[in-house]
Formats: sequence, C-alpha cells, structure tokens
Amino acid sequence: MPDIVLLGINHETASVELRECLAFSGEETADALVSLHNNQFIKEALIFSTCNRVEVLFVTENRTKGADAAKEFISEFKKVPVTQFEDALYVYEGDEAVRHIFRVASSLDSMMVGEPQILGQIKEAYRNAVLKKTSGVILNRLLHRTFFVAKRIRSETGIGDHAVSISYAAIELGRKIFGSLEGKKVLLIGAGEMAELAVEHLIRNRVGQIFVANRTFERGVELGKKFKGQAIRFEELTDHLKEVDIIISSTGYQDFILRPDQVKGTMRNRRNRPLFFIDIAVPRDIDPKINRLNNSYVYDIDDLKGIIDENIGDRKAEAVKGERIVDEAVIRFREWYDNLDVVPTIVALRSKLETIARAEINKTTQSNPFSDVELRAIRRMTDALINKFLHDPTLVLKGNGVHRDKFVYLDVARKLFKLDK
Repeated sequence: MPDIVLLGINHETASVELRECLAFSGEETADALVSLHNNQFIKEALIFSTCNRVEVLFVTENRTKGADAAKEFISEFKKVPVTQFEDALYVYEGDEAVRHIFRVASSLDSMMVGEPQILGQIKEAYRNAVLKKTSGVILNRLLHRTFFVAKRIRSETGIGDHAVSISYAAIELGRKIFGSLEGKKVLLIGAGEMAELAVEHLIRNRVGQIFVANRTFERGVELGKKFKGQAIRFEELTDHLKEVDIIISSTGYQDFILRPDQVKGTMRNRRNRPLFFIDIAVPRDIDPKINRLNNSYVYDIDDLKGIIDENIGDRKAEAVKGERIVDEAVIRFREWYDNLDVVPTIVALRSKLETIARAEINKTTQSNPFSDVELRAIRRMTDALINKFLHDPTLVLKGNGVHRDKFVYLDVARKLFKLDK
C-alpha cells in the first residue's frame, strides 16, 4: 500500500522571514505541482501555500524517499538550501497526515482557531492539483472528505461564532495605539481578502476617509466605491502618507512597497501624529525598519499573534468538539483506505454476492419444497456461479502488472458494488 505523507512549515515552526522564502505564489504553484509530480517517488501531490503555512501533501510508495524528494523539490524550486529550513519542517505520515489536513481545513490548526478563509484556500489548492492532474484516487477521496469534515465542524460547533480573525486582531491593536479609531484616515494597499476584512472592521469603528491603492487602478476604483472611499494610484502613495493614520497592506509584490526613506520625510509633516502600519502580506510589503522611526508602528502577521491569543478563549472549548469530529473522520478514512487493498475488496465483493445468493435461495425454498440433495445441488451451483463471476474481476483487480494504478480499479469496484456503506 502507498503512504500518505504531509511535509511543511507553519507559523509555529518558522518565522515570517522563512515563510516568505518558501511561499509559492499562485503563478508558481502550477509549474511546481507538475515538477513535483514528475518525481519517481511522488504518485500524487498537492501544494498548499498561505501567509501562515507552506505544505506539500503527497502519496508515495516509499515514505522516506518521498519525503526526501519533497524537501529537495522545495529547496531547488525556491533556491533555498535544505539546511536553512529542515529544522522548521514537520512531517506527518498515514493517519497523522490525514488528521493534520482535516485540522487545517477546519481551522483547528490556524493561528486563529475558527477563521473561515483557510477552507477556501485549500479548495483552491485542490482545484489546481485537479487541473494539473497531480491528484489521483487517494488525494481526491481525502480532499473531498476534508471538505465534508470542515463543513461539519463549522455547522455542529460554535468554532466560528466569535469575530476573531487576523483583521479583527489588527483593529484591536490599532485601538490600543490610538485609544479610539473614530475619524482616523485609512489607506488600503492591495486587495487581499484579510485586508478588506480589516477595512470593514474599521468602518464599523467609524473611521474617517478611506483611500485605496491597487496596482490595477480600475480595481482600486472598484474597492473605493465599495468602501465609499477614494482610489489613488501607486505613484501617489508617498504623498498620502502625511494624511492618513492607518495603513493596511496586502499585495502580492515580492519586494517592499514602503521603505524608511519614504516615511521619514512624511513624519516631519505629521507633527508627531502616530502612523500605524498593518502588514498582512507574505512576502511583507512594509519594511520593518520603518518601526525604528518615531511614532511609526509596523506590525506583521506574526506580531498579531499576541492579540489573537487574547481573543480565542471562547473558541477553544468549541474546538474540543471539533477535534472529536476529526478523530472520528480519521478512523472512517482509514477504513476506506485499508479497503482499497485487493484482498479486502475481493472478500467484500464475495461476501456481498454470497449474501444476495443466500437470500434468494431462502426465498425460493420457502415456497417450494426441496430435498436435501436438491438443496446441496443448488448451493454447489450458486458457489460455482459466484466463483466464475469473480474470476475475471479478481484478475483485473490484482493487476499482475497490466494496469498502472490498481487503486483506480479498486475504487471503481467498491463504488459500483456499494461496498463502502
């Protein structure tokens, strides 16, 4: 049987600097999937990359060589020596890998338990794997089960009832700095989902004017209308620093958008009014050196963790219920996975046929008297029919080198005859 393995780093094992180096952009993921899947030790693969984690989920015939291949792939593709990230890696195999992906999708492993964005991000990662044909029978089943588990936890627990999120944490931090956010002017850079959520929180806190800067000006205009604000061009960013109080940035740029020299001159004109930067991008948009300037406060995703920890107490109790659902789902997936092997499938198929045959024999003999000799003859004939019926399917399922992936045939057989109840 092949093994399911998950290898990765997250906000608990790696700094934001390391996560920046290993993060896969949307454009990179497609090529990366194909490259990883071409490795002889990787049978199926999915790459999942967000601001808080980079994970590779794969199926392999040799877990050790598969894990080594995944490490080398990350190193070569991101041009980062393995020695720089190996200590931050975690590797899960079998049930633990399944449990981990269930927990991640259900936001039980998130920096902020219960946050809703993670499930959509995993669905997008799976969609990419399907489009590139790097996901097969095993990962297809696993990911569909993952989505079911995440939905069940969301509906059966109160894990998402409280407004605790990266964006919410950012607003809490802003309130600590300014006392009140009422009337403060905001500059939104980029169009990331978490940044937009932060702006929505700010609006509820009655902030003042909102400026929106996006690399696509038309998109900036669209967001400006959404927030009843004003769109500006990227070239105008520095000019508007002297007007605003809060800057929220979440772009896909690979380099800093704002640096100390751009902010330093602005601070003289602000008459010591504080300037609050919320950098939700990975890689980061705001140079952390800006934090050294007087009255400039720069916070990235890692800095927000302390605020988050203060707000997730209510969700932890609900998370216990979620963990129980995950444990149950892991057991059910293991049952399906074990049954993918040839012998259990053939045994289950034979058992089903024998059950049907016995029921029909009993039904027939109840209405028609048969002698013991006749009954034995009927049973012998039934057994012979079952053996003949199973002969060809057994040969196909065992494969004997005829087909490349026997698990496709096993999965189809189990579905055709409804062997998984």
